[in-house]
Amino acid sequence: METPKEYDYLFKVLIVGHRRSGLTSIQLRMGKDEFNPAYISIGVDFVIKTVDVDGKRVKIQLWNSSGGRERFRTITSSYYRGSNGIMLIYDITDEDSFKNLIEHHIPAIETHAPPNGVKMILGNKCDLTESRAVSTERGREVADKHGYTFMEVSAKTGYNTEKALLELATEFKIKVDSKLIEAPPIYRQQQSTSKKQASGRCF
Repeated sequence: METPKEYDYLFKVLIVGHRRSGLTSIQLRMGKDEFNPAYISIGVDFVIKTVDVDGKRVKIQLWNSSGGRERFRTITSSYYRGSNGIMLIYDITDEDSFKNLIEHHIPAIETHAPPNGVKMILGNKCDLTESRAVSTERGREVADKHGYTFMEVSAKTGYNTEKALLELATEFKIKVDSKLIEAPPIYRQQQSTSKKQASGRCF
């Protein structure tokens, strides 16, 4: 008797941005549907979330290096190259976090990340409307300029976090199916194994 496949696609997503933008909170909300502002990420950490896209199971690794802070800049190039998708996070109440995204993270992604990977800009803390410093229009304008998807979310309330993750997974599946990006090695190996098993069956 065959056991069900754990997943059909494997997707490595990096969560990057200024460390005060709520990177760990985004990771916990998307991966575990939790909000714990006291949680501290240590080193490069990841959680796993599996979502359904068009009847297929997409397993997503959500990687967050905010716990490493400055010392993890030394592995930036290899860190980006191993990814299939990137979420760039800024805090809508913090102008500096938005400038940091434009001046540092986007140039690093343009230099080191796979050119056809899935990329999304997320304005976090959109529940704090009274403290807003960065307008929705400015965030969308930067995303449009670079060809990234854009959305505002709240890790605290969960607003739009599931929608953003599902949209990222959907775009990833479309690009893999269309051969626009190369599937991760584990996915290719799994597909090869499935074909071998199918060719050996008796009908």
